[in-house]
Amino acid sequence: MVWEAVKLALRSVTRNALRSFLTLLGIVIGVAAVIAMVTIGSGTSQKVQSSLSALGSNMLIARPGANTFGPPTGSDARSFEEKNVTALRANLTGVRGIAPSSQKLAVVVFGAQNFETTITGTDSDFFTVQDWTLTEGRPFSDSEIRSGASVCVVGETIRTTLFGSLDPVGQQLRVGNFSCLIIGLLAPKGQSAFGSDQDSTVIMPMRTYQRRLAGNTRISTISISVTEQSDIPNVQAAAEQILREQRRIGPNDEDNFTVRDMTQIASTLASTSTVMTGLLGAVAAVSLLVGGIGIMNIMLVSVTERTREIGIRLAIGALEGQVLTQFLVESIVLSLLGGIIGILTGLAIAGAASLGMDIPFAADIRIIALAFIFSGLIGVVFGYFPARRAARLDPIEALRHE
Repeated sequence: MVWEAVKLALRSVTRNALRSFLTLLGIVIGVAAVIAMVTIGSGTSQKVQSSLSALGSNMLIARPGANTFGPPTGSDARSFEEKNVTALRANLTGVRGIAPSSQKLAVVVFGAQNFETTITGTDSDFFTVQDWTLTEGRPFSDSEIRSGASVCVVGETIRTTLFGSLDPVGQQLRVGNFSCLIIGLLAPKGQSAFGSDQDSTVIMPMRTYQRRLAGNTRISTISISVTEQSDIPNVQAAAEQILREQRRIGPNDEDNFTVRDMTQIASTLASTSTVMTGLLGAVAAVSLLVGGIGIMNIMLVSVTERTREIGIRLAIGALEGQVLTQFLVESIVLSLLGGIIGILTGLAIAGAASLGMDIPFAADIRIIALAFIFSGLIGVVFGYFPARRAARLDPIEALRHE
């Protein structure tokens, strides 16, 4: 009986194809919006998480000055000093490494090629703290760090832009007005959570950077990699206390630096993405409601158009339950068709957005199943009243209907 009702429903849908399509358009838009927004939101969250993880595991970032969010601004105001780094290394426990760093934009030149990139001055702990691995060459030696030797390690973007197929290790790279020997090549990391190219970098010893490029001894960032994630709050509190003492901040004075937990930043960004996805999902739910009202409206029209047909069916022995099932199944078929088209459309939009925005395609089968079930429920809820009206028609009155 149900299968017969499904065949009748499909026949009715195909007989009025344009009207049926316009009816289920609201369902299509609502479901497509839900699928696309949730998939894009999940992909964005994964991108942020992976980008922040690429900065280093269990990371604390100490920066001088005001409380800021994002990559370093390049300001040297109230910067850290080497003695601050020494104090942290002497007193902090439970850390994998502590790396000071300063950055500056400069033009690098090799042969006839030149490229503006970020120059980072740091020490050998930087590679451990930032989870950098070298595909070729080696990191700085202790003697090179102490003496401020003119050596550097370059990222993948520098290799592809300046050297092409040539091996950069062992080549001389001109940075600003001096040359440095390339001793290592970094493994590629891609874009950061803030949209910058992490592979567009040249890393050199801190003293080399300070003497040959910056012209000062300021340190803009101190990165601290904690051994165990559970120890991050304790290490963060200890680092803040050490820096307060080093910078002679009184008990009642505010910090003139910040120590940020990168896992908290990741959680904040993920929460923001979740909230935005939820808001967009709520807007899409309104489209589903409008689509349901459209189905109810068209089913009422269909009942009115087919009053005589319903009267004949009732007159030759059809039961009210059979008539109700026929129209209810027709409503469910319409909404499910809308749900299927909406799911495919939403996945197509999300796929295109993933390629355009360079984010993972993170389709969630649970959300897809929920959207499909919800579209079927819309057919049941909004199709029941028209179906009940059809089933309760008086056969005599229905047969008289023109």
